[in-house]
Amino acid sequence: MPYKKLLLLLLAVLALLPASAQNFDEEKVQPYALPDPLVFEDGTKVKNTRQWKKKRRAEILELFEQEMYGRSPGKPEHMTFQVFEQDAQALNGKATRKQITVYFTGRQDGPKMDILLYLPNQVKGKVPVFLGLNFQGNHAVHTDTAIKLSPNWVWGGGAGVVNNISTEKSRGATASRWPIELILERGYGVATVFANDIDPDKHDNFQNGVHALYPELQNRGDNFSTMSAWAWGLSRTLDYLETDRQVDGKKVMLFGFSRMGKAALWAGARDERFAMVISNESGGGGAALSKRKYGEDVERLTRGNPHWFAANFKKYNKNEEALPFDQHMVMALIAPRPLYIASAEEDRGADPYGEFLAAKAADPVYRFLGTEGLPAADFPPLNQSVQGRIGYHIRTGKHDVTEFDWMQYLNFADKHFGVRKR
Repeated sequence: MPYKKLLLLLLAVLALLPASAQNFDEEKVQPYALPDPLVFEDGTKVKNTRQWKKKRRAEILELFEQEMYGRSPGKPEHMTFQVFEQDAQALNGKATRKQITVYFTGRQDGPKMDILLYLPNQVKGKVPVFLGLNFQGNHAVHTDTAIKLSPNWVWGGGAGVVNNISTEKSRGATASRWPIELILERGYGVATVFANDIDPDKHDNFQNGVHALYPELQNRGDNFSTMSAWAWGLSRTLDYLETDRQVDGKKVMLFGFSRMGKAALWAGARDERFAMVISNESGGGGAALSKRKYGEDVERLTRGNPHWFAANFKKYNKNEEALPFDQHMVMALIAPRPLYIASAEEDRGADPYGEFLAAKAADPVYRFLGTEGLPAADFPPLNQSVQGRIGYHIRTGKHDVTEFDWMQYLNFADKHFGVRKR
């Protein structure tokens, strides 16, 4: 049997094997030590902001690229944008809708992605924009019939999906997670991209999506993973938004839910052009501390979704204590830009307390860089938002995005960027 086929078969078998049971008992969390983001690998302390920006930040970024997320390519040399649809009277005159295709190679028959962009008509001047990846296609975020129906493969099926391909019945299927009218009323724009345009969320040995453009970044321990591809796609979306005269390219705010929250954190860590990062219940491999071994651990992440992270990350299956980093250090890479972490009470697999602790562990870097950090000594009560330069809340309910979540994000954006004219 050829090597590649044997490898794929082995990975498929491993994925079917039962992973170790998740821990949901705080009393079983063993003592652990978190690396200090403000200490160099040689053990010396970071003395000033210049050392952080020029050396320590790069040191941490290198660690994550080598051991967890993998290497990413830069901006494609021949990438082009095409605005294929625009309506200045969308949503009953409330918004301008644009649909843009990004051709990564500049060729229409090559890998590409579609951006859906709504901008509020009542705002004068350039508009700050929330940007996030979606799960089921741009058409699923709103019932607007003008949104192009995605032809790409959809993970897990769902309402209006036949043989993993969307039908008209799937239009607006995830609209509850994207309160577009509310966001527009508050004076902000919304941009979204179907994650599977960038790379399908399945393990195909990195043959499809943008991975096909970079074979040299595969078959290695620090390979270009799906999580890195999604983050890379967010940066390519920003490349377009910076060219749009109606968008304030210096105020593009990343938003991500669940696995897309993991990608948003990594995109914000790598690309300092993003003005703010919001992680909604991203859990293991996202906002939660891995060393706690609570909820979704490294083994469950890498066995259930072997394409999400680089091959080197598998070294830490049932071996989180050996990690030379933890997720608070991804958050530290976002400093001093505003960062919001959100959890849900019933979403135990995402480890809400571990998400809060990670935010607290990133706080010293924010304060070192002269900002407020996270103004909470203890785990806050349910449905109470704590907002400094880092924001956090845990709400009642399950793994989802609700209007309560979005109200906190909008208030957080107002806090840092000023209330928009409306």
